[in-house]
Amino acid sequence: MGPRVVIKLGGGLITNKAKSKTFCHTRMAAIAEAIAELSELGSSIVIVHGAGSYGHLLAKEWSISGGIRSDISLEQRVAVSQIRSDMRELNSLVMSSLNQVGLECENHPPSDWALGTGRSFQGNLSAFVKSNEDAIPLTFGDVVDTDDGTEFGILSGDDLMLRISNEVPGVTHSIFLIGDAEGVMDKPPNEQDAELLPFWSPGLHLKSNHDSDIDVTGGINLKLMRASEISEHVGQVWIIDGREPNRLSELLTEGQTIGTKILAS
Repeated sequence: MGPRVVIKLGGGLITNKAKSKTFCHTRMAAIAEAIAELSELGSSIVIVHGAGSYGHLLAKEWSISGGIRSDISLEQRVAVSQIRSDMRELNSLVMSSLNQVGLECENHPPSDWALGTGRSFQGNLSAFVKSNEDAIPLTFGDVVDTDDGTEFGILSGDDLMLRISNEVPGVTHSIFLIGDAEGVMDKPPNEQDAELLPFWSPGLHLKSNHDSDIDVTGGINLKLMRASEISEHVGQVWIIDGREPNRLSELLTEGQTIGTKILAS
């Protein structure tokens, strides 16, 4: 069997995160072509995608990540239903892009199979154990039920990446595609003198820029934490620029590309 690759498509890569339900069709089409190339190389692939503007804006407005609140419980339950519907809409757009390049996919919405949030969520991951001849399992960050009195919460795609990458047998690569930088930068990428870090580990300080007005799941800080945890079990863990999707096949064929390799602590 070829490489087993888990790929995260960041919400800010495949959507305009600041504008409600705005899907980046052209960008996703290019990513789909690159994933198809990995499949042709014999890779077994799992895809996780973020929520972007299909989830974060409404979740932020109604404080969904904190669970049920008695003062706005009715509005929150309506929002939960809407977010789940919007996420399935986004998922169908991602799947359609993959189908158009000849990739067969299986959809696994977390609200159907996962319980709880964070790195210790409950759920059977057997659906993600596939060979390169099977349909590509596809899942995403979602609002899920909880059993701790909060009623619901947000299961981040980064937590899904952690569990799938570490618990599915034989994963060789865990790759996070982002939409605003070449990889991990030493300071926010919108600053002119920001420089790419070719390697990152938890002991390396960086000046991050987490947009708490939009992102409700921890932003780059959570991504780095989970990526480092993954690197304790997976040899190739990277954060790379999804706007240059050709770097996926470069990484798989040459073992190196422009981006940041994540190391364990």
